[in-house]
Amino acid sequence: MPTTQDYLHKLLLSDPLRQPVMRAAIQALQLPTGSLGLDAGCGAGSLALLLADAVGPTGHVTGVDMNPVFLAHATKTAKESGLAERISFQQGDVSDLLLDEDTFDWAWSVDCVGMIPAYPVSLLKELVRVVKPGGSVAILLWSSQQLLPGYPLLEARLNATTAGIAPFTIGTKPERHHFRALHWFREAGLKEPTAQTFVGEVQAPLSDEIRAALTSLFEMRWGNPQSELTPEDWAKYQRLFRPESPDFILNLSDYYAFFTYSMFRGEVAG
Repeated sequence: MPTTQDYLHKLLLSDPLRQPVMRAAIQALQLPTGSLGLDAGCGAGSLALLLADAVGPTGHVTGVDMNPVFLAHATKTAKESGLAERISFQQGDVSDLLLDEDTFDWAWSVDCVGMIPAYPVSLLKELVRVVKPGGSVAILLWSSQQLLPGYPLLEARLNATTAGIAPFTIGTKPERHHFRALHWFREAGLKEPTAQTFVGEVQAPLSDEIRAALTSLFEMRWGNPQSELTPEDWAKYQRLFRPESPDFILNLSDYYAFFTYSMFRGEVAG
């Protein structure tokens, strides 16, 4: 069973892949200079640094997460980056924020609202509660990938495993699928919800940093799917995914892959 430290390590390894996409999403938000924002489910705090940079020296970002290990790392990173005065972190549950109403100019959440089991509309309503009228709420969700060039059938089968479709599992109502988030926003009372998708791309030759990020991503995305694959597909999976294998897919001289994050955004009614 992976430990919290193991998962934190994988997250940090994958950061070089996600950060260009997150920078593009933050730029699209056009966060006001000097604004106060909430990073709900901030994890290890990497994105809070980008948000603090976007709002400038007179702005402030508050990160909230339930995991004390993540928060300890986030606090350490903020201090090392010189942004400790512009970022604060606190332990808390996104479904029940210990924050006053109308505190922030905006709130955002990445791979949290819509990904954790809690009902997404309830979580959105909690974000709405702490954002001032006229402010904005945005969520970003991993929405697709093509990571196995030349092996579309294997990738499709991996995507159909329990880990591959999480958190949308068998028996879940269609309305809970993350591409239905515009409906969630309307149910939460947010005005004029919009959607936009951002693409991250990689191609050979891959740096050591990107190779490590992709290897970590494979593990997080599909886990250990042996019980849900045929013996033939499991053997192929092992052959393509083991760095020591001569057929390790990241050794391809023509390797190309992409992934997407979709952002849903709405305005808090006045």
